[in-house]
Amino acid sequence: MTNEEIILNAKEEIKLRGLSPHTEAEYFRVLHAFLRYFENRPIETMGETEIREFLLYQIDLGKSTGSVNIYNSALRFIFGAVMQINLNCRMIPRRRYRREFPAIMSKDEIIRFFSVIDNLRDKAIFETIYGSGLRVSELVKLRVQDIDSKQMRIFIHQGKGQKDRYTLLSQRNLELLREYWKEYRPTHPAGYLFYSKSRKNHVMTTRSIGNAFCKYRQLANLPKSFTTHTLRHCFATHLLESGVDVCCIKELLGHTFVQTTSFYLHLQKMSNSVKSPLDTLPKKRSRKPKVKNHA
Repeated sequence: MTNEEIILNAKEEIKLRGLSPHTEAEYFRVLHAFLRYFENRPIETMGETEIREFLLYQIDLGKSTGSVNIYNSALRFIFGAVMQINLNCRMIPRRRYRREFPAIMSKDEIIRFFSVIDNLRDKAIFETIYGSGLRVSELVKLRVQDIDSKQMRIFIHQGKGQKDRYTLLSQRNLELLREYWKEYRPTHPAGYLFYSKSRKNHVMTTRSIGNAFCKYRQLANLPKSFTTHTLRHCFATHLLESGVDVCCIKELLGHTFVQTTSFYLHLQKMSNSVKSPLDTLPKKRSRKPKVKNHA
């Protein structure tokens, strides 16, 4: 098969498997990068050796573990599912992912961040992310009809992994969204709630929301380690601190496995009532044994 035929077959395979448009775009981005690296050499003449070389090149470029693993998955899909080649996966292992604790904003920092936002639309955006634990990609696709004021919940249509779910709608958030709707009157054909300032019929991009977050973060004099996704982390962490069950939070966040949500247990502030077992031992110490004088 030529490279062009493999690309066509890959599109068919992706369609049959029902992979998301985001996954499709990522896989083809990797495939084209792979072909460029080897100067459009016929891909059917390559295998584990070339994949290893390409992955090592990405690591040398300083790509993150997550990015390198995406390249790995994409190439395994192309060679395995599309070209029907049985790869020796021991030669192209996934990189071990070392998950670091994300930066978490305190409630005082959350208040300071919201206090510097002088735009009603932006305030509605960031309070919705924090109040409902949304991903930014879910926020930009939020529709007017997804706001359920009767049940006080927000419907997330086709979130990550193409999964539908419900999450919380706070009373404060509802009042702010109503105020926003009255002033902006979003009229996007698909019913999207938030749109670009310059073009009313265009959906907001995740980049524009990230840029807005950076602007307000600087105004609030907050650390650069905070990102838009930090608000989602804060949603989960602050719910745990208030005593909400981790399984409930798992459903609100849209996680597939409770182990993913359990990670937030490590971010909780340690209660002052928790004592070290050392402090439970008797305080009276045994006397030091006398040293005999052999003089």
